[in-house]
Parts: sequence; C-alpha cells; structure tokens
Amino acid sequence: MYCRWYHLCAIGKLCEAGNLDRRWVERYCLGKWEKCNHFTMAEKGEPIPRGMLPDGKVDENLLDVWPTQ
Repeated sequence: MYCRWYHLCAIGKLCEAGNLDRRWVERYCLGKWEKCNHFTMAEKGEPIPRGMLPDGKVDENLLDVWPTQ
C-alpha cells in the first residue's frame, strides 16, 4: 500500500522517470511514510522544497529534473 500522497509526490515521479533510485519509494512511499518529510509537510499543508528527499536532505542534482505539479 502506497502513502496517500504518492500520486502527488515528486519522489514517485522522479523514480518513474529514472531520476531517483527506487529505494526511496520502497523505504518511504511503500513503507514508513509517517517518517517521510514529504508526508509530514503535506499533512500540514506545507509546500515541499524543490530537491528535498524523504529524509529531509536536499539533493541539488534533482533541481533541474524536479517535476511540477
């Protein structure tokens, strides 16, 4: 079962496009989404910073490929 925000989240889109390792989806979107910074921020209605990974670190290599909603 996926996180309820999966269909709107950049992480899944990045993985599907081959721009991010699938382990992020497996670890957070399919597993412990309550520990995901994207999930926590989405639940609060806060915007997700571009390039931010589920663990809260920013990967500047993702800035150019970050999907738009």
